[in-house]
Amino acid sequence: MFEYKVINKDWKSRTWVFSTPHWNIETPIFMPVGTKATVKWITREELDEMWAQIILANTYHMYLTMWDETVKEFWGLHNLMNVKLPILTDSWGFQVFSMWEAGLAKITEEGVHFRSHIDWSKHFFTPEKAMDIQSNLWADIIMAFDECAAGESTHEYAIWAMERTHRWLKRCETRVEENNKKRLEEWLHEQALFWIVQWVIYDDLRVKSAKFVSEINTPWIAIWWLSVWESKEDMMRTLDVTVPHLPENKPRYLMWVGTPEDLVEWIYRWVDMFDCVLPTRLWRHGVAFWTHWKIRIKNKIYEKDKSPLDSQCNCKVCQNYTKWYLRHLYRENEMLGLSMLSYHNLYFLLELTGKAKKAINAWEYEEFRKDFWEKLWEKPVKY
Repeated sequence: MFEYKVINKDWKSRTWVFSTPHWNIETPIFMPVGTKATVKWITREELDEMWAQIILANTYHMYLTMWDETVKEFWGLHNLMNVKLPILTDSWGFQVFSMWEAGLAKITEEGVHFRSHIDWSKHFFTPEKAMDIQSNLWADIIMAFDECAAGESTHEYAIWAMERTHRWLKRCETRVEENNKKRLEEWLHEQALFWIVQWVIYDDLRVKSAKFVSEINTPWIAIWWLSVWESKEDMMRTLDVTVPHLPENKPRYLMWVGTPEDLVEWIYRWVDMFDCVLPTRLWRHGVAFWTHWKIRIKNKIYEKDKSPLDSQCNCKVCQNYTKWYLRHLYRENEMLGLSMLSYHNLYFLLELTGKAKKAINAWEYEEFRKDFWEKLWEKPVKY
């Protein structure tokens, strides 16, 4: 059910087809994030328009806001959201980090004790419970339960966290095998478990974790780029250290990466799938992706500007509305403006990965990458 095969390779980039119970995913691909069973400001029909192939939902938020048992009674997230796309659920390792930083969580060998950020109620998550909740959500792809160690962690603590996470991964694998047997007995599709490689900025631990995960029978390997807020230089270095130690015969998913330049560079380094909340979160600052970098639509220079947001973009926003109008919507805090900017940003990334896929299949990715950077650093006429 979760078969995958390489379609083409062009130097350091490649295209895959990954089969799931709901859809075949063709990589490289960007995955819109639907944290609480919705992609912010975007309808299901609009996801279809921009040819989204898979979306993400957040286990932690679904557990606290809707409860997984309720979603199960609704026949899963697909039925609840009325989508036919594959759905990936994360196991909220990053939320563990966030709550630990805020003093709301305690990490033990058995699992994580935490308080809800909503009502301060007490909860306890184990690797097994994380897998059970994701089973109730009926996702196609589920993520292993891990500890996202803080970026300033000492080498000694990072070793403890890594080894504990590796033990959790084995517990996740055992529980998923048990749950999949039950799911088949209930005529439900199986779920694919993705394992995660991480370990902050320590190169030796990155390599060790990559080698450990590479030996496991998992269809796909996920990479957590860093803890959070580290520099782009640290990100590039640690990923360059990690990727060579991953098996070439399995697709790779780089988590929490969502700028055009990151996608172009990491597709070049044999990474296949990406996700990030950035495209729909940039509306807070009135920022839109642009062929030549980014546009801050709130800037006064766009007042009375009758040109499209991006003349080289084919999305319905760029084809039908002016910068002047979009600036007006943003300044007036109109929901239509938020929806339009989010739509454009998601479309831009999905279109970019689609163009990358065509370039790889035509053995032209090097030229595509060069053209991208040349356009990006052309001196903008307006900003």
